[in-house]
Amino acid sequence: MIEGVLLAIFAGLMLGLYALPEKFTKDFKYENTWSLFFLLTMFVVPIIASVSLINGFGDIFGNMPTDIWIKMGLTSFLWGIGVMMWGKAINHIGLSLGFSLFIGTILLVGSLLPYLEEALPASNIFITILIGLFVVLIGVFANGKAGLIREKDEVEAGEKNDGKGSMLTGILIAVVGGLLATGFSYANAAGRPYLHEACQAAGNPEWVTAVAVMFPIFISGGIVMTAYFLWQLSQKKAWADFKTPAFSKNFVLILIMAVFHYAASALFAYAAYKLGESGNTVGYAIFNTSCVVTAIISGLITKEWVKASGKAKGFLYFGLTCMVLGILIVAYSNSLK
Repeated sequence: MIEGVLLAIFAGLMLGLYALPEKFTKDFKYENTWSLFFLLTMFVVPIIASVSLINGFGDIFGNMPTDIWIKMGLTSFLWGIGVMMWGKAINHIGLSLGFSLFIGTILLVGSLLPYLEEALPASNIFITILIGLFVVLIGVFANGKAGLIREKDEVEAGEKNDGKGSMLTGILIAVVGGLLATGFSYANAAGRPYLHEACQAAGNPEWVTAVAVMFPIFISGGIVMTAYFLWQLSQKKAWADFKTPAFSKNFVLILIMAVFHYAASALFAYAAYKLGESGNTVGYAIFNTSCVVTAIISGLITKEWVKASGKAKGFLYFGLTCMVLGILIVAYSNSLK
């Protein structure tokens, strides 16, 4: 259990930091940065990782039952839409708040979705999980309130909008995107049993199952993102912005984002396996909450909240405390019998 918890926390840490290099790219529009990121993280990185690391790659996926392909493909497609919306929400409300609302929504709904594929745990375990998720929900609302107060503080301080949309719009995008992105949790629960058995039969180590699970999820989720950003690059006439002296530096920064994003997701899948019964739910909650904590701290370090009042920061810290407390309760549920 301890190993699974630590792996889930580390995966969340990686996911919480993966978007940070985006702040240091130059001469790229939003569309340039995120189109290149999604191309790398959804296709290039998972294809290279899967083909090179999975023994019997062709047979494993060639023999996967059609109903599993459908379940994983459709829900991963929705996840792709959700992640794309999250990237847009960051432009409205910033990294720390965008992460907290998006991941908070994912955590609340996505932690329960695996039970559509798995049996419910004992009542004392399930009730403890629900209590923990309710505490997290309080934290999500507190973070949303903090963002609205921060927006008002920035306006009163005379800060320019810098192309950002409204805070309320950003919050709505983040929450709806989070709901759609819970498809990741369901796809993992639906595909892992078959893929684990098939990978073991092909002589792969246990951790390779996590790589196998990510392959259909990332490929399916990447389809919608690719189509959207090809359209956006043309609409915003952003293709020419790739021709910049900073391209090499930007590419390296975005590649780091892509590797961290993919590795964090694969590591979560392995952590969920190591956590055993209810591992999908408990691991998903730990993974996403540690991600939120990391993102909020990085947002504070990069001075996203420098113009915020003490009241705004108070709500932010209260929300953060609730989310950490909630996840401790969820983690505790995994020790109950």
